[in-house]
Amino acid sequence: MTLYRKNLKLCQELFTVISCFEIALRNRIDRHYISIHGNDWLRDSVRPDGIFSTVPTKQTHKIINTCLSRLTTYNHSKLVAEMDFGFWRYLFASPQFKTAGQSLLKVFPNKPSSTPTLQYNHTYVFNHLDQINHIRNRIAHHEPICFRPKLPIKDTTYARQRYNVILQFFKWLNIDEAALLYGLDHISPVCDEIDRL
Repeated sequence: MTLYRKNLKLCQELFTVISCFEIALRNRIDRHYISIHGNDWLRDSVRPDGIFSTVPTKQTHKIINTCLSRLTTYNHSKLVAEMDFGFWRYLFASPQFKTAGQSLLKVFPNKPSSTPTLQYNHTYVFNHLDQINHIRNRIAHHEPICFRPKLPIKDTTYARQRYNVILQFFKWLNIDEAALLYGLDHISPVCDEIDRL
């Protein structure tokens, strides 16, 4: 019961941090595409000549249209808010990244330069956002995050690693995560408590 409660606390803490990161990333992407594609870029992207009106991006097209249909009155900010974390992640997938102009990495002004052995490209971002999305979904589906993946061994490494990916992306976004998360981030102490059980 103690471990169950500590896992709930860790989920609560991590979901808060993920939510702050999702909003920061979403807003940065939105501002970037507004500067390139206009104030209604998201709605315009599914018009017949829109950036996501291509066969490789048909799922993105469908998601945007579904969200548009749920709005009683159109407003760009409302449409942006309708999109989930997976949508923003998929903007870094190759088809979406390419058809939108291959400029989305500019949302990360502090991204390190790639090396011959490590490419900090859109695929790298997509794959690491997938790690965040995976733990977000585990939390949303009430699955434990205080064990080694697929093993009944208590271990907070999985949660700590995903947390560190979020902190890395905050730095790349040039966001002071300590100030943003002040009073909200207690992940390390909760992980320490779980590890001591």
